[in-house]
Amino acid sequence: MGQTMPSSDAANTNFPRLEGAIRNPSNPNHLMVIRPVKRTVRVYAGGDLIAETRNALRVMEMGKTLYDPAIYLPAEDITADFTALDKTSHCPLKGDASYVALHGDEIAWTYDLPLDGAEQLDGHFAFWPDKVMIAEGD
Repeated sequence: MGQTMPSSDAANTNFPRLEGAIRNPSNPNHLMVIRPVKRTVRVYAGGDLIAETRNALRVMEMGKTLYDPAIYLPAEDITADFTALDKTSHCPLKGDASYVALHGDEIAWTYDLPLDGAEQLDGHFAFWPDKVMIAEGD
């Protein structure tokens, strides 16, 4: 007798059912889950505290591989003075990202007009983990 595959919530997917998963319409195996972070999140750049919030979001994404989780912080909880960069990219789950720099160094990105399903990311920034230190906890 053959084994059965785990149930899924989208056709042609090899992944199990994930509550709240947002799937790429053209590739259901590309998905993300957004969850609130239930603790204080602080972001440091060069030893300076540049953000602190209790309203962060954790984005877990699976595409060609399982990506490291990204933490998105509300813009109103960021004290750094960013400079907009002339750089964009597109994610079929989240939308078009724009990038920002701090002291001339690219440090973070944001989705100004997130796609349907990713609206929670509106007004939030995620940071490159090799450019900042992110501390989570009270």
